[in-house]
Amino acid sequence: MTNAIYVMWLRQLIRYWRTRSRIIGSLAQPVLFLVALGFGLGPIYAQAGSGDYIQFLAPGIIGMSILFTAMFSGMEVIWDRQLGFLKETLVSPSSRFSIFLGRTLGGATVALIQGIILLLITLLFGFKPLNLALLPLALLFMFLLAFVFTALGTALASKVQDMQAFPMIMNFIIMPVFFLSGAIFPLESAPQGIKIIAMFDPLSYQIDALREIFTGVSHFGLVIDFAVTLVCIIFVTLLGIYLFNRVEV
Repeated sequence: MTNAIYVMWLRQLIRYWRTRSRIIGSLAQPVLFLVALGFGLGPIYAQAGSGDYIQFLAPGIIGMSILFTAMFSGMEVIWDRQLGFLKETLVSPSSRFSIFLGRTLGGATVALIQGIILLLITLLFGFKPLNLALLPLALLFMFLLAFVFTALGTALASKVQDMQAFPMIMNFIIMPVFFLSGAIFPLESAPQGIKIIAMFDPLSYQIDALREIFTGVSHFGLVIDFAVTLVCIIFVTLLGIYLFNRVEV
């Protein structure tokens, strides 16, 4: 079982390295958001007395990069199904749990790498973390964020047959999750309805954790952020295993 997890994890990394154009493409949208919103709305944010908008926005954009990469990693399940590789993998002696876990860990590692690259880019645009000693804790939450949404993307992909339908389904999920998470606006000043929705959005807690670690500002608190993230990991893992065990090729 350990060998199967390692093989699937390594395969995801090799596939990622071979598609360097995807690295650039997946960074384009977060960088565009960082520039357009950070410098476009920055003066308005400062005039409102809320400080430097780049400081507030950067953790949300890092979370956005991880979210998109993690969710769309599930597309590889559909691709492998069409190429016949998934069938060969599922009929191997390895358990479906180990295959699912290996794929999830591999996709989460790739999403983490994307998040680290974007973190470095935000530094070039003026983002200044308060305490670099907390960077390992930030990387931990970035990986947990990546794991949650990679597992969710893989689970959903196991039930989708159409390669063209999958991106539309992902966008239908990703956009509300991102825009209602407080990634680009403070939840404290949001309408009550948005606050209630954000409480049920797992990304809200993970971005809130990154924002507290990097800038010292938090809406929920780090303990709650970690507890909710842990619950989400357990839920999506069980869901993913349940759906992946019923994959038909």
